[in-house]
Amino acid sequence: MAAKAGDDPESLMTLATVFCLRNLRKTMCYQGLRNKLCLRSDIFLPSEICDKLVNTYMELIHTDSNFEPEESFFQLFSDPRSTRLTRVQLREDFVRDRDLEAIRKQDLIELHLTYCNSLSSRSLKTLSCFRDTLVSLCLFGCSHIFYRKSGAPLACIEDTEDEEEESPASRQALETDFNFQGFNRLRLLNLGGLPDEVDAETLLRPLRSLTSLDLSNVQLLGTAFLTQWKERLASLVLYNVDLSEELVSTVVELVNLRHLDISRESRRPKFKMTRKTLTAIVQRLLNLVSLDISGHMMLDNCTVPHFEEAMGRPSIEPCKSSIYPFQELKRPLQFLGLYDTTLCNVTHIPAYKVWQTSQLLIPAAGFTGRTLAGRFPAAAALPRRGVTSSSSSSLQLVIAALKCHKYDKSIQVTGSAALFYLTNTEYRSDQSVRLRREVIQVVLNGMEQYQEVTVQRNCCLTLCNFSIPEELEFQYSRVNQLLLKILEPARQDESIQRIAVHLCNALVCQVDNHHKEAVGKMGFVKTMLNLIQKKLQDRMCDQVMEFSWSALWNITDETPDNCQMFLNCRGMNLFLECLQEFPDKQELHRNMLGLLGNVAEVKALRPQLLTPQFISVFSNLLDSKADGIEVSYNACGVLSHIMFDGPEVWSMEEPRRDSVMDKMWDAIQSWDVSSRRNINYRSFEPILRLLPQSISPVSQHWATWALYNLVSVYPSKYCPLLIKEGGMSLLENVLELDSSQPETKDMASPSHKNVRRTPLDQSRLEPQGLF
Repeated sequence: MAAKAGDDPESLMTLATVFCLRNLRKTMCYQGLRNKLCLRSDIFLPSEICDKLVNTYMELIHTDSNFEPEESFFQLFSDPRSTRLTRVQLREDFVRDRDLEAIRKQDLIELHLTYCNSLSSRSLKTLSCFRDTLVSLCLFGCSHIFYRKSGAPLACIEDTEDEEEESPASRQALETDFNFQGFNRLRLLNLGGLPDEVDAETLLRPLRSLTSLDLSNVQLLGTAFLTQWKERLASLVLYNVDLSEELVSTVVELVNLRHLDISRESRRPKFKMTRKTLTAIVQRLLNLVSLDISGHMMLDNCTVPHFEEAMGRPSIEPCKSSIYPFQELKRPLQFLGLYDTTLCNVTHIPAYKVWQTSQLLIPAAGFTGRTLAGRFPAAAALPRRGVTSSSSSSLQLVIAALKCHKYDKSIQVTGSAALFYLTNTEYRSDQSVRLRREVIQVVLNGMEQYQEVTVQRNCCLTLCNFSIPEELEFQYSRVNQLLLKILEPARQDESIQRIAVHLCNALVCQVDNHHKEAVGKMGFVKTMLNLIQKKLQDRMCDQVMEFSWSALWNITDETPDNCQMFLNCRGMNLFLECLQEFPDKQELHRNMLGLLGNVAEVKALRPQLLTPQFISVFSNLLDSKADGIEVSYNACGVLSHIMFDGPEVWSMEEPRRDSVMDKMWDAIQSWDVSSRRNINYRSFEPILRLLPQSISPVSQHWATWALYNLVSVYPSKYCPLLIKEGGMSLLENVLELDSSQPETKDMASPSHKNVRRTPLDQSRLEPQGLF
């Protein structure tokens, strides 16, 4: 069987690295003064291990909500005699000036900083420490690094470890003293997102040996300086750079270029790509193997008229090209980006791999994240067009870009939509557990970063494509926190609210009690009750209302603390108000009574239900025919637990205890014992405790009826559970007790026999709760 995409096992190196990072004080480190983390003196780590430690540390920070960052982590790598760093990738606001300063003595060969917006010009000084060794440098999205703290010149900044970090907003003074003088070994440089105030030409002039340059989203005041690398530059990325005739003329002088990206987002100012311009690129750049012109307006004279196109199947031969300028190619390109241009619809395209509106056939390894900006509609459209051969590689491509561009709203919007289509049922069988977990982590990153409606909706819909709670359990706490945040009262978007409540309900439906208790402490119960209160004010009983009660039913199952929260947050008042406002909503009544059954199972909480108002309501609901027998059954269950506490707790005059018990007997006698049920039991313990007693025969009768119904209608599911929890001996006790009513014994005996006749190998236990 072929391995699924991303299904290769973790290496021993990776597993050991993660273990060490989660247990630093037990493996490599000890606790020093002021809780400072210190490397053990007998440790020496080569670069392969140190690089892995730092890069995995950054990955865990961004993908594992349970992983706690260490304030002094980078200090572990301050001494090159015990630790060696060579290739480091850091990203986002977790990276501070002091972190880079901690590793300034290392001989770094590669340093990639992505969206590190907490860095100031202090870090430019640190970069100079690496000038003798650095070969590859990325400062993509690190715009604040070119500003110093107001009034502090670069040379006067003290290297104090405890210096308080200032927010990016305080960095107002542009640093003008820095350039790349002395970076003689630097070959690959990414300055994507360089601030407009920084003169790229002045900054780059000292670099004579560059072979790869990325100036995405950079405003160029002049272009002639690019020609200083015309004999060396092999890769040039000018994504979202405003093209001009002057810039194109300069680019075609870079005769050794192999990769050229002049693509742009469609919303940017239009540069009309003429046949002459495209021909010049093809004729002058003879070494070109990769070209991206996506997003440009193409003039009609670039393409061969349809009736003149070469006959036969689509061809990659340049001489047959449907695009006139590409007929000049000596050989087909390895890659050609034509997304969002009129050229993507032609027949003959001389490239092995093409980015078109209707195709997404590019392996992730062939691109940087930046190249993907604005291209995700193609990924989203892929499954709907029935193209399945590359769905897994497309998914990996989208994941890579969303990780790299966590702060780019346009990429997050379109990328989250692509994830929804690429994770649906049609493609699930091709995706490994690890790959789907990566999707979940990226989705949660998007939910954390963007409160924008479209991103939130896309992310919630994508989570619905997963098996819940199984596939989300590894991020259980994080996903619940994010969903509860979405459901804050200030949010009014009905579609997001509906999906989020549905997810919340599913997440607490089939999990252990410790999960339910943890979610309850997050404010789950209060959040659901706030939603119910809002719907009551609007006099609207919709899916949000019903799912909210269902979620409360699930989260209070065998969880006394959550039941207590329900009572503390005016839950019983909302129950009464919903009954009065929506007397005909059967599903709502069933969910509410199921929840109150959970509350009634908690002995310490039953006195709060023992009031004339509540007992009258439960008694009246015994006559309900809503949802078959479910509302009547659940109301009787609530009363059965209350009756089990004995007559001495019944302090009210009305309604009388005997009258309520008579109504319970009548209700039970009216139920069809062969009724199929809309409920799943995970445990019979709350029912079984009502059997061996003579205090309340009607409670014993309700419990016996419940067991008889379940083991008769669903024998393979519930007979093994009854045996496992000791129900057989309890049923025998019912038969032996003199206080047991004849009607009760009549059901206890066949229940006992049904269980004995059911083969145990048919067992299939299911958790309790409604979904």
